[in-house]
Amino acid sequence: MDLALFYFLLLGFAIFMYVLLDGFDLGIGILYPWFGEAGERDHLMRSISHVWDGNETWLVFGGVILFAAFPVAYAEITSTFYLPIMLMLFALIFRGVAFEYRFKSDTSRPYWDLAFSAGSAIAAFCQGMLLGSLVQGVPAGINSMSSLHWLTPFSVLTGFSVMAGYALLAACYLYMKSRGSIQKHAAKLGVRLLVITLLAMVAVSLWTVVSQVEIRERWFSGYNFLWLSPLPILTCIAAAFAWKYLHAGRAAENHTVAESRTFAGSHTVAESHTFDSTEVAGVQAVDPSRYESRPFWAVTLIFLLGFAGLVVGLFPYLLPRQLTFMDAASPDSSLLFLLPGVCIFVPLICAYTFWGYRVFAGKVEDYQEGY
Repeated sequence: MDLALFYFLLLGFAIFMYVLLDGFDLGIGILYPWFGEAGERDHLMRSISHVWDGNETWLVFGGVILFAAFPVAYAEITSTFYLPIMLMLFALIFRGVAFEYRFKSDTSRPYWDLAFSAGSAIAAFCQGMLLGSLVQGVPAGINSMSSLHWLTPFSVLTGFSVMAGYALLAACYLYMKSRGSIQKHAAKLGVRLLVITLLAMVAVSLWTVVSQVEIRERWFSGYNFLWLSPLPILTCIAAAFAWKYLHAGRAAENHTVAESRTFAGSHTVAESHTFDSTEVAGVQAVDPSRYESRPFWAVTLIFLLGFAGLVVGLFPYLLPRQLTFMDAASPDSSLLFLLPGVCIFVPLICAYTFWGYRVFAGKVEDYQEGY
């Protein structure tokens, strides 16, 4: 039981890391059609050129944990959702090939742009449909090749909801990594996508509570909602902070530009892009860069709280109403055999992921070289 719970939590950690890191990665492709000016799409690609393949490590790691620690669940999920899983993998392949070939092409570049954007959107949509199908549950013994049981109104809603969430992550990531018109456009998109994502979360939550008796009882029986109320409350607070930081960053940027023009009109000024928190013409100037990472972390908290709410509703099931993690777990001897490898490779994956982001921290300055 203890080892099975450990691997269940480890699987949840891998899924969350994949959703967070590859989420903004896929979201860049979803936002692709909204960036069409000269150099903008090159900028978008360069912003993730150093991390996009490493982010998918968490998808592979999650699959390995599911296969090794919970083989029964792996067999059930892959056979039940064979078609959407294969569609997702083909979409990821197309977007990966497009990413590499796009920089080496001239006349065919628009086709690779389409492949990258479509592959990102389809992969995100399939992941959302898989989530919706798992939450709804499927009858035992269903063969995915002979039924479209995973294609329901609820799974379509969750598919578009995941797309909106990934696009929101990408907008906040671009706001953090860009300057000028791209940053301003990303902030505008982020505000709109924040509203869309919150509405989607509310719609999915209400639909789930109304249609799933077990989840409704888990949340609302007795004093459960009182104990679980911090999840929606903190989600609202994180959303409010994301909204505030996106707007505050834009306001600070405009204020800084206006003050710098006023200052330059009456004084001789050395060439600079921004002012730090110093006195300018009697007005306290604000460095807008301090706001730029906050929307991304606020949205990360929203995703974490949403994931926690999902786990609360489904625990201890891996395949809702069919298979718990205790029933699906490998024998203790197998779980013990896996433990040394897990203890070695999980810190290594976390370390090189952190180091990669640390090395390439900062803005994307050059379209050709990236940084």
